[in-house]
Amino acid sequence: MVFQLNEEIAFPDPRLGEDSGLFAVGGDLSTERLLLAYSHGIFPWFSFRHGQIQWFCPMQRFVIFPKEIHVSHSMRTLFRKEKYRMSINRDFPQVIRNCSTVNGRVNEEYAWLGDDIIKAYTRLHELGYAASVEVWEGERLVGGLYGVTIGRAFVGESMFSLVPSGSKMALIYLAAFLEQHGGTLIDCQIRTPHLETMGGRYISYDEYLYLLRGGYKAGEEDNP
Repeated sequence: MVFQLNEEIAFPDPRLGEDSGLFAVGGDLSTERLLLAYSHGIFPWFSFRHGQIQWFCPMQRFVIFPKEIHVSHSMRTLFRKEKYRMSINRDFPQVIRNCSTVNGRVNEEYAWLGDDIIKAYTRLHELGYAASVEVWEGERLVGGLYGVTIGRAFVGESMFSLVPSGSKMALIYLAAFLEQHGGTLIDCQIRTPHLETMGGRYISYDEYLYLLRGGYKAGEEDNP
């Protein structure tokens, strides 16, 4: 079932949605609605050239736990060379713009990262609810990712690379940062072979909500 949203800042039960995770259309990209959505594992994903906003909430969530991220031998070698350096929130606007435009993404017929999304997530960043990871070669931004921070979770939205493994470096750096600071998970939203090789796996929506709201994986200490 797919519900039609109105001006009220509320969502129906996403468990009633379609197998794809789509369960609602309409509404807006206001800060209030986006924060409510992410606090329930809901995210917008739609073509800005075609139709209205679509809201997704898959019942199987593809995530990476920071402690479980796989760092290959080649990536360890790349980090040891110290050719690149990483940062957090140094240049969110440039990261999200690059995620939109790299390899001509924004010109594709069903591109989703248009001006409305960029403005909405830039507002979230300004309020402290969205963050970016940057990869630098000298003063040139060559890779990165951005996403939404909810509690101790990071919901990844998009990433880009201008050099080989640029986005991988950003993801590994993010995982290390989250592990150091008590982060519980990275929500990948969509499974890809690339993310699976780095440790991504499925968990249930109920487990996802438990972790999103401050719970721990079984076997973890209460105070990591």
